[in-house]
Amino acid sequence: MKENFVEWVGYAAMIMLMISFVMKDIKKLRVVNTIGCLLFVAYGFMIGSWPIIITNAFITLVNLYYLLVKKSA
Repeated sequence: MKENFVEWVGYAAMIMLMISFVMKDIKKLRVVNTIGCLLFVAYGFMIGSWPIIITNAFITLVNLYYLLVKKSA
């Protein structure tokens, strides 16, 4: 049962990222992409994969930077 949950978290992350790549509105793209990246970070912890964790944590920080800091620029 636990393996199924872990897989579904990975699938949910994958779907969110794929959806974000076909969006035209950059703000919505970053929000959806951030959700996908956070799901991938959780998935990375579940499977013990530091490359997945580090990459998606970095992308999350970049998205948050542009959503929160650069929104006024």
